[in-house]
Amino acid sequence: MADSIDRLFRAVQAAQGAKPSSSRTARLVHSDRAKIAKKVAEEATEVIIEAMDDHHDNVVRESADLVYNLTVLWAAVGVTPGEVWKEMHRREQLYGIAEKLAKRPPKARRKRVPPEGLRKRG
Repeated sequence: MADSIDRLFRAVQAAQGAKPSSSRTARLVHSDRAKIAKKVAEEATEVIIEAMDDHHDNVVRESADLVYNLTVLWAAVGVTPGEVWKEMHRREQLYGIAEKLAKRPPKARRKRVPPEGLRKRG
């Protein structure tokens, strides 16, 4: 699969040098980052909807659309598939292939004290 995504990424990079009118990919890569990010979000939502409806074949198709748009977003922000593979490898070495790093350590919970005027009197 990495080979397919690497080939797709190279095609997206080539589209960055093409006229926007030459292809759908060229038009998308020449649009602003917000539009590309919106496409990623739309495709992710479609994958979720199809998964919740248990539509296997549609999940496959929408997932391919998601990977395509994610690859376009990577190119737009200067991220290469190799960087993503490297991060996945790092995580595998630390936690195993099926684990994901926590976004950030959980904050320590503080006891909440109501403001002076809201405290119970007794």
